[in-house]
Amino acid sequence: MSAVTTTVAVAAPEVSSEVRRRRRLSPGRRLPAARLVGPLLFLALWAAASAAGRLDPAAIPAPWTVVRTGAHLWTAGTLPTDILTSLQRAASGFAIGLTAGVLLALAAGLSRVGEALIDGTVNLNRAIPTLGLIPLFILWLGIGESFKIAIIAIVVYIPIYLNTHAALAGIDHRFVELAEVQGLSRFAFVRQIVIPGALPGFFVGLRLGVTGSWLGLVVLEQINATSGLGYMMFQAQNYGQSDVILVGLVVYGVFGLASDSAVRLIERRVLSWRRSLSS
Repeated sequence: MSAVTTTVAVAAPEVSSEVRRRRRLSPGRRLPAARLVGPLLFLALWAAASAAGRLDPAAIPAPWTVVRTGAHLWTAGTLPTDILTSLQRAASGFAIGLTAGVLLALAAGLSRVGEALIDGTVNLNRAIPTLGLIPLFILWLGIGESFKIAIIAIVVYIPIYLNTHAALAGIDHRFVELAEVQGLSRFAFVRQIVIPGALPGFFVGLRLGVTGSWLGLVVLEQINATSGLGYMMFQAQNYGQSDVILVGLVVYGVFGLASDSAVRLIERRVLSWRRSLSS
């Protein structure tokens, strides 16, 4: 009886040591609001450099100057209108790109014929600079809103397609064999195996697509636009208003960070079953 007790007592420290060693290898517990540390540190350095006179106010205004300018544009009514216009453009293009990227990835990932028809075409499209298509799309769709939404949709659908298709191609074939043995229907196979297997890659593509929609928008709104954040910045450039330009950049950055954080939150909820270093 004493021998058994001694064995357990000796084994317990070994197990505890192994657990501690595994914990040291992991990044550790997630910090609350950790993604805000970097932006806040950058803001503090910017404010300190401005207060010390290290930055030229004409080129890089102080943060409080940018805040005053933003408040003035908001009370004047121009900033809310430009923000709403930009959100509508980004949302329309993103919705079209998201739908196209998912459908094309499913068609190419679940069918050899679909892969032969779609995958090479999408990769050819990826090799062509999307912003280089602007002159051609202006000739096709005119210089109104249609070509802007179309370009944003292309910017969005490519990363969503590539990452979702790669995730589909990476599904273990043993799951397919198991589904065949279980006699799953095509619909049940897609619902129970294909979709869960493709979700990690889909969310990576979704984050890249959200960021791409804002990057494309800032360029497109400077081409024959009469409203929007990009148009506001373009007009400010003509008049040398660097504070207005920084207001637009800050708004773009806030929306980009907020949308990416929203996707990451949804990803953690949907993929709560998956254990990873970021968990």
